[in-house]
Amino acid sequence: MREHYRVTITSFEGARHYTVTQLMRRFMAGIIVLLATIFLGGFLIIFFMSSQLSSLSGEVQTLQNYQAKIKLENSALLKEQQQLQATVDDKVAALSMMSDELGNIETMMGLSPEPEEALYQRLDTATQTAQEKRYMLTAIPSGYPLSDPSISSSYGMRKHPVLGTMKLHGGTDLRARMGTPVYATADGVVEWSGNHNSGYGNLVKLDHNYGFATMYGHLSKTIVSVGDYVRQGDLLGYSGNSGLSSAPHLHYEVRHLHRRLSPRAFMEWSWENYDGLFTREEKIKWDSLAKTLRKATVPLRQERQLSQLAPVLSATSS
Repeated sequence: MREHYRVTITSFEGARHYTVTQLMRRFMAGIIVLLATIFLGGFLIIFFMSSQLSSLSGEVQTLQNYQAKIKLENSALLKEQQQLQATVDDKVAALSMMSDELGNIETMMGLSPEPEEALYQRLDTATQTAQEKRYMLTAIPSGYPLSDPSISSSYGMRKHPVLGTMKLHGGTDLRARMGTPVYATADGVVEWSGNHNSGYGNLVKLDHNYGFATMYGHLSKTIVSVGDYVRQGDLLGYSGNSGLSSAPHLHYEVRHLHRRLSPRAFMEWSWENYDGLFTREEKIKWDSLAKTLRKATVPLRQERQLSQLAPVLSATSS
């Protein structure tokens, strides 16, 4: 095998001779093969990426079309929600007017107590026994539905955070991160558990004794079912951002005979602040409720007294 190769390059100026060794020839051949491989690999990569880009572009277009469809559906649902909310507000306003008219009629007929009499009747609840007070604090909504409560929006007229219009806020909004445990504020039975079409999102509604009810709205998850009996402090679900809501929180309502009341007085009601509720909430006939409650607790007191006397009677008979 020849070790050297002579390359001659001829031009008008003459001829030039170059000597190429076998090693150099192999090196140049390797460079050419490497460049060809790089070129071919780059071409294949560009072709593959182009195909992937085309496929992704199609998927993006499909998702954009789906997003546009969802926006249209949400817009239609929001419009329907606004119409339903307006209807509900009109009915609530009508019921409120009827309640006011009924109050005026009762006053004219002498059926409604004077303010001094009503205050005396509320203060008279201080004669309740400790057992009656404990029973009342569990039968009627008391305390906060969250373990670490903080109020973000109170009961009353306000500008709706989503609709942007002035509306009556029929409850209290409590700050809560997504998934915060929500607890029952009184013994009761579950009337509603699940998604509610009125804007509350995932809602739990509890019916309590003496005409009271509580509502826990915008939950991310409920863990109770309709018909379940719950005790005060039982877990109902977890806070969220469902329904007509702009951020995670808990919407909490207290109602009496289907009339919404300010929850703050009930949330601040406790053993240490027992009389506070009766002087702050004047729409409830507390004196009548206290008398009914006393009748309900008499059998319990008698049963307790008999249980205390049983050992004495047993010792006497022996």
